[in-house]
Amino acid sequence: MAKEQSSQTISQPWLAHYPSGTPETIDTGAVGTLTDLFDRATHKYAGSPAFESFGKTMSYAELADAAKSVAAWLQQQGLSRGDRIAIMMPNVMAYAPILFGILKAGLTVVNVNPLYTRRELSHQLNDSGAKILFVLENFAATVEKSLPDVNLDKVVLVKPGDFLGLKGTVINLVSRYVKKAVPGHALQADQLADILTSPGSNAYKPAETGPEDIAFLQYTGGTTGLAKGATLTHFNVAANVAQLDAWMGRTIAANKQNVMITALPLYHIFALTACCLFLHFGTRQLLIANPRDIDGFVKILKRTPFTCTVLVNTLYNALANHPQIKDVDFSRLTLSISGGMATQKAVARKWKDLTGSAIIEGYGLSETSPVVCANPMDLDAFSGTIGYPIPSTEVTVRDEDGKILGHDEEGELCVRGPQVMAGYWNKSEETARVMTDDGFFRTGDIAVIQQDGQVRIVDRIKDMVLVSGFNVYPNEVEDVLAGHPKIVEAAVIGVPDEHSGEAVAAYIVRRDESLTPEEVREYCRENLTGYKIPRRVEFRDSLPKTNVGKMLRRALREEVLGKDNMKTAG
Repeated sequence: MAKEQSSQTISQPWLAHYPSGTPETIDTGAVGTLTDLFDRATHKYAGSPAFESFGKTMSYAELADAAKSVAAWLQQQGLSRGDRIAIMMPNVMAYAPILFGILKAGLTVVNVNPLYTRRELSHQLNDSGAKILFVLENFAATVEKSLPDVNLDKVVLVKPGDFLGLKGTVINLVSRYVKKAVPGHALQADQLADILTSPGSNAYKPAETGPEDIAFLQYTGGTTGLAKGATLTHFNVAANVAQLDAWMGRTIAANKQNVMITALPLYHIFALTACCLFLHFGTRQLLIANPRDIDGFVKILKRTPFTCTVLVNTLYNALANHPQIKDVDFSRLTLSISGGMATQKAVARKWKDLTGSAIIEGYGLSETSPVVCANPMDLDAFSGTIGYPIPSTEVTVRDEDGKILGHDEEGELCVRGPQVMAGYWNKSEETARVMTDDGFFRTGDIAVIQQDGQVRIVDRIKDMVLVSGFNVYPNEVEDVLAGHPKIVEAAVIGVPDEHSGEAVAAYIVRRDESLTPEEVREYCRENLTGYKIPRRVEFRDSLPKTNVGKMLRRALREEVLGKDNMKTAG
């Protein structure tokens, strides 16, 4: 690939279209650390509820005290500044105190997907060099199997009912003996309940932490191979919180009693930064431990009026299609935020019709802390774009040689701003490969920048299907399929074809069993040009997704074609 020319002019047409009162830049000199942000929030909102789980609340003051207790214990473990500490748990009450305890101790958080296999877990722990692992006991069996492969100093077991009082004791008993959600294991480990009292929060000593210290090793999803750790400093993430505050702070602050549905796992970068941002406003976050349990999710929504949802397309779709969703009170809902994957027009339309709240779509990646672009908060209807670059963010679209393209030309989206990672952990060559000579991060996404500066994502470069020399983007085909009344959801991949090189294959979950492959193709003929129409149509009961709900096209390709044929499949 040719070297990019650093002398190229970067235009910023989006600035002329910023909402009134939105600054073009943030004061990066005033960006402190995440512990500064946390301490300010827990002091200002000390008496207000910060998190709610299973009907039990934790106040900001209680959150601060618990975080200090975790930090004090960590400070007695002989660790050095910046040592990595892993967290392997879903959205339970213990997650936030542990996360902020690690940060307050001057250490680095390594977020781990609790559904990881032994292989995936071992890779991440070894790659990060994590010294201690906090794990919800439901997933301790996987940790036990991984111990021969890793070099952990300690493991701390967390119970689902920790921080939930008497109700928590009941939850622990039900989880272990009634639902048997905790697989048997012989793991010898410290207990969170014990480390909270010894030495206790009074023993905590403020750590020396600066903006350039590493706050997170945030591992990418690994959909293109082994996961890589994006090195995110306190400055990166705190700057992104400041950028989002500049973009949406006034809208959030307009609600004096914000209640946010925190269903996306906090170990995911999207929810992680949203969590930090909403702490900044004293928001009560309603934790959803298992968003895949849509029946249970809807029951929780029916009990608590809320002001904000931060979800992905598949969850919005699942909720909108649930038979009891009309029993949910949406009267206080003012913000419906979507990211993590492309939001489909049909899903956005259903959600707006159901709730009266338009989905506000944004865009980001683990490598950008994560938010790069967002739609204006006063959007009346779904725009189909990811909106404008947020303050202090520059974006360009470039061809394969690094040349900056003009408006409405398709190319790779590249980003420069304070939220862009310091690099991939211990992978200098990988870092150099994704950075341009003039300091832009290459996202791997195909996009166009419109005349008014709005950005529209076309698809992932590696997901593109090449049919007889024509580019087919799965997002486009999936968006069309989602509009069919008999289709719940669909995933599209490319499969080898002896005539066209590749052909489009659609894997569909039906709403109506009468739907036939020919009916699908006929519908596509009305909405897509010929080479984009799925040659193969297969119906399934479910489609592979990440724990966040993002469609796993790579997993589908591996299943359909086998790993040996992945290169042929593109």
